[in-house]
Amino acid sequence: MTTSRSAQIWLLAGAALAGLAGPLAGPAAAEEPQRGGTAIVHMVSEQRVLNPALRASTGVYNITGKIMEPLIDKSYDGPVGVLATDWSSTEDGLHITVNLREGVNWHDGEPFTCDDVAFSAMELWKPLLNYSSTLQQYLESVDCTDPHTAVFNYSQPMPLDLFVAAMPDLGHPVPRHLYEGTDIMRNPHNTAPVGTGPFRFVEYKRGQYVIAERNDDYWRGAEYPYLDRIVWRFIPDKSAAAAAMEAGEIHESGTNSLSMADIERFSQMDGFDVGTRGYENNVAHSTVEFNHRNPILADLKVRQAIYHGLDIDYAIKTIMRGYAKPGRGPIPSTGGANYTDDVTTYAYDPELAKQMLDEAGYPAGPDGIRFRLRHRPAPWGEYTQLWAEYFAQAMGEIGIDVEILTNDAPGFLNGVYRDHDFDTANGWHQFRSDPAVSTMVWLRSGSPAGTPWSNQFGWKSDEMDRMIDEAQAELDPAERAADYHAIQAKAMEELPVIFAIEHPFISVTSKKLHNHHNNPRWISSSWYDLWIEH
Repeated sequence: MTTSRSAQIWLLAGAALAGLAGPLAGPAAAEEPQRGGTAIVHMVSEQRVLNPALRASTGVYNITGKIMEPLIDKSYDGPVGVLATDWSSTEDGLHITVNLREGVNWHDGEPFTCDDVAFSAMELWKPLLNYSSTLQQYLESVDCTDPHTAVFNYSQPMPLDLFVAAMPDLGHPVPRHLYEGTDIMRNPHNTAPVGTGPFRFVEYKRGQYVIAERNDDYWRGAEYPYLDRIVWRFIPDKSAAAAAMEAGEIHESGTNSLSMADIERFSQMDGFDVGTRGYENNVAHSTVEFNHRNPILADLKVRQAIYHGLDIDYAIKTIMRGYAKPGRGPIPSTGGANYTDDVTTYAYDPELAKQMLDEAGYPAGPDGIRFRLRHRPAPWGEYTQLWAEYFAQAMGEIGIDVEILTNDAPGFLNGVYRDHDFDTANGWHQFRSDPAVSTMVWLRSGSPAGTPWSNQFGWKSDEMDRMIDEAQAELDPAERAADYHAIQAKAMEELPVIFAIEHPFISVTSKKLHNHHNNPRWISSSWYDLWIEH
């Protein structure tokens, strides 16, 4: 694949997506919101965890972001305080002070205070929350100088910009009085959350739905939220979900949860907004993940051969309908100064792939097969399954037999990240504002077994660990960017994971919904100002 061809594909996709994204700008500000009504949201799968302080995942945020709030969120104009009102740092980056909002109550009526933040940071964010365990590894303590002032103390510098960038996804407090002294991982509020948000949890019926209703004591005032209720329906069948959307039984389907053919079809229909707006904070990579415990896959030459066996441009055209571009390592092109394309690349060359597998000591047998792999695809939607099927097909062309192991979300998460019961896997990895927020945990060693979307691949590099730690603690933006360029280059040389395809997400939204997709992480945000025509 040549750079010019890749750039051309992305430009074509960008033009197409720009056409889709326009309608999601939302209604005119002069429209008078209507109160009441129920918004119904399509979910393609369930993770059986509804606590964003334990599991950083869009599937969790999509539901619980309306129930539990972070300290800081993100708008198109930059960071905005939610449970925090302002924040500052000492010059050395070792102490960050966060002033907390007063007059906020948990849904059970107890007041929200610094004790909740300190407990959450030390007992959940640092040791248990998947992406946060790497980010907060040097957090030593959180002092409460008064009920509404939290001071985060670090043994190594924490850049304030990084802390703020992390909080929308990795800064959801839990109510200390409901978690302290319990088995946190098995606490019943992990599936029946108590938060401070505009909606209160009502019911979770496995395999069917989650319901949340209006919080009449919401801190923003009696005006909000506009909706009476939100219902999230689990519909893994994409055709059934599309039919429900067309019939008006669903108002929102996000993160590419419908088939690409249906997404394109809805984009031509008058009653729907279709586009990528609202996902600017959540550009993703389609990945190939290796279990390095398998001695075959521990061989770098084998991993390089696998990459050469993948026609990324073909996958972009056929699976993603052109709405993507080739990946260049763990940081996407939307990563700003931290991104570089000056890295090793692997052109599609099946003959070279076969030669490299021969040289690695895996010649084709009489049946043409060199070795076999057990592959787990993430059940996040149509394209993750199609990507798995393409991967199996492409590997077959270079003599690698791939068995696809289908599973639901818990089966995938446990099989890959807890039980390590796979050879290869594919899913998506989301980039969330800064490399240290969500991405480096895929490369750094040390995350406990069972931590979703972390380095559970049996790959360890002391040099990479050191580089990641130094980049995270670097206070100078230019130096920090240079550090991440080096990390990106090393990741593309050693290929612990293949970040194969970079892509945005697409939503299909009924035009009955207003104020939708009005911030860069809308699918994960609180929807306090969302309203519906009725």
